Amino acid sequence: MKTTLYGQKAVSSDNLSDLTARLAKPKRRVPPPRRAQIGRTPLGQILVDMGYLSPGDLLKAVSLRGREEARLGDILIAHGWITETQLMDALAQQWNASPYDLAQDPPDPRLIDAIGAELCCTKVIAPVKRVGGATLVASAHPDLFDEIRKELPEAYGPYRMVISTERAITDSLLARRQTHMIRRAESRVASEMSCRLRDERRAAVFLFGLLFSTALGLIAMPLVVFSIITAWAILTLLLTTGLKLWAGITQIRHKDSLPTTGAAAPDRLPVISIMVPMFREPDIAPRLVARMSRLHYPRELLDLVLVVEEDDHMTRDALARADLPRWMRVLPVPDGPIRTKPRALNYALNFCRGSIIGVYDAEDAPHPDQLHTIARRFAHAPADVACLQGVLDYYNPSTNWLSRCFTIEYATWFRMILPGVAKAGFVVPLGGTTLFFRRKVLEDLGCWDAHNVTEDADLGVRLARKGYRTELVSTVTQEEANCRMLPWIKQRSRWLKGYAITWAVHMRDPKRLMRDLGPRRFWAFQVMFLGSLSQYVLAPLLWSFWLMVFGLPHPIEMLLSPFQIKLLVAGFITAELVNICLAVWAVRGESHRFLIPWVPTMQLYFPLGALAAWKAIYELIEKPFYWDKTTHGIFDLHITLPGTTNEQAPAMQASPPRPKRAPWIN
Repeated sequence: MKTTLYGQKAVSSDNLSDLTARLAKPKRRVPPPRRAQIGRTPLGQILVDMGYLSPGDLLKAVSLRGREEARLGDILIAHGWITETQLMDALAQQWNASPYDLAQDPPDPRLIDAIGAELCCTKVIAPVKRVGGATLVASAHPDLFDEIRKELPEAYGPYRMVISTERAITDSLLARRQTHMIRRAESRVASEMSCRLRDERRAAVFLFGLLFSTALGLIAMPLVVFSIITAWAILTLLLTTGLKLWAGITQIRHKDSLPTTGAAAPDRLPVISIMVPMFREPDIAPRLVARMSRLHYPRELLDLVLVVEEDDHMTRDALARADLPRWMRVLPVPDGPIRTKPRALNYALNFCRGSIIGVYDAEDAPHPDQLHTIARRFAHAPADVACLQGVLDYYNPSTNWLSRCFTIEYATWFRMILPGVAKAGFVVPLGGTTLFFRRKVLEDLGCWDAHNVTEDADLGVRLARKGYRTELVSTVTQEEANCRMLPWIKQRSRWLKGYAITWAVHMRDPKRLMRDLGPRRFWAFQVMFLGSLSQYVLAPLLWSFWLMVFGLPHPIEMLLSPFQIKLLVAGFITAELVNICLAVWAVRGESHRFLIPWVPTMQLYFPLGALAAWKAIYELIEKPFYWDKTTHGIFDLHITLPGTTNEQAPAMQASPPRPKRAPWIN
């Protein structure tokens, strides 16, 4: 029997094992230990015997492990109770395996290719070399090695395990195969579901020809062409209004069905990986760390990856000065022929630890309990719920008129339209942030389309096509409202351009799309994407009909009888009333009630969308994959974030504007 002295108290290792076993017994049901660990000396006891860990810290870690889907070693490292090197030494002793220095003897690139770089990253293994007819594989998780072995190619077996740290394995893989992984990130989505093979020249010629033919038709046959355009504008107005009304009524009838509020916590909390893509965000970095630090989730279960372009030295330097906690890490994305947010996300996913994958924007301020809400809902949701979309709101609605209107629009979209669309079973076009996925489903779908400028909406369509559902959850993330006119138009034009590209990609084979979605969802998809795009582009024509309301002449009077004109005017008024009622209902809450008097001014706000639509048409012809980056951190002075007090707010200081243009996304 071995006795170890800690401070003034002597503890028997046998007694320590018994005490640990008694205290480790959780109240909830815990899965039995893995077969590979039966009969081995417990890792905690080895660490205590080696002098790396105190018994008190071990007992706290064992208690946490009973409630969380986390390894004991990850808990100890997350709390700073041991180092990665100490964990490697203890694992080597527990599994009777040799520690391995990958810096001195790096892995063989040919073996990495044979196994697959993505599999190596996901499983945290590195095939080192062939020795005596066997392949030596470095692993950071020896308890999983027997399961991992089954996924490895038989041609290179048998496999013998050595032990290395997670960081050393990741660094060695990046040093040898990051180019392969970034090329793979650019093409993870199947070609028939991606816009990367889109013939830009042919599409541009088609779109330009359509516009030219329309203009020519208006000159040669003005009445006929004008009638066709007018009929299409009226039809899409009625359909989009009908869809909004349907979604709004569905949401009002089931407004209490956002199911996470009172749900019980899962037996064991999962590891959640959050990716935060950043580009040229030097002054937002310290505020990002402060906001993410307010998340109330166990640090050993939180894996926050700050995804930064390799040559973005200003952001990387700012993060290096930000004193990142252990659960935050910076992942540089190698340069390549394209530089987009979805490409960066695809690359970073290889290095995420969690079974749930989330995405935040750099300026986001999520509610502190948001991750607990997500964990609870995924634990209780049916298996076909693959994505949870949080509610987006703005923390600077009072900056100016544009920020008030943007806040009203977001409130209507995320509190009325999207929840109603989801409950009606239609396709949910995802937002770009506060998204959470079951990791396996995300990987099976091929993740994000690296070439699509609205990769989130496209992913929502692909989820629906594969039979998965998206739910809106009642947890809020606050963002900064883009409340300067020119940046607003640039941002909206990017969204509309992405909607157009997404619609074109999925309409390559309409019969297959109809088969995947079913008739009801297929037609709702047409209204939501093509109908909305048409409304933005043809908005000036629709506004011209208000001339008749004020008794002024209009060309449509030559085509319609007085009774039909009255019906048309009644339809326009009804559409506007629907929009106003939905907006008022969406902002009726205590935090948004002051916006109700501003709802009628939305009639002056939406013309900006028409300018953005025509800019999007130009970019579809000239530069379809160009990303107009949105600048953040301009209007968040003295804000109070969710879960904070006014005394904490001054930490969120505004900063000078950054460069206005960059080929990336917010």
